[in-house]
Amino acid sequence: MKILLAIDGSDFSKVAIHELIKMTLSSNSEIHIINVYEVPKTNGLGLHTMGGRIGNYIEEIRSNAQKLGNKIVSEAFDKIKAENKALSITTSVVSGLPKSTIYEKAEDWGADLIVVGSQGHGALSRLVLGSVSQYLTTNAKCSVLIARDRNKK
Repeated sequence: MKILLAIDGSDFSKVAIHELIKMTLSSNSEIHIINVYEVPKTNGLGLHTMGGRIGNYIEEIRSNAQKLGNKIVSEAFDKIKAENKALSITTSVVSGLPKSTIYEKAEDWGADLIVVGSQGHGALSRLVLGSVSQYLTTNAKCSVLIARDRNKK
């Protein structure tokens, strides 16, 4: 079984990791942990041509998001591997729109299951663009597990 675990470091992602750990998986199961971060778009604002402080600021955002994403997937990797050392686990941290990037990764990789938290960090993005979990359940060709924290509303 090929499982794509999409996480963003939120409490809801931690619930998704915990739900995945609780699953009984065969030793030939493959897990890919992905973190997708969004970098502010500068085209259309003319900021990308200004260079200097603004250009450096955008690059700093990108670098910090990559570092944070690496930390998030590394911690998840360690937790899952500690519970089942036989699992094959890979990771990636990429820039993009989370819902479409997760969907594309699942399709390209041939995932049998996508595991996500019920909510993530992007409240404004969710309001404007729609929920990642809703998008995946509507569009993914594989099953989608939406992990919920029973103690939160």
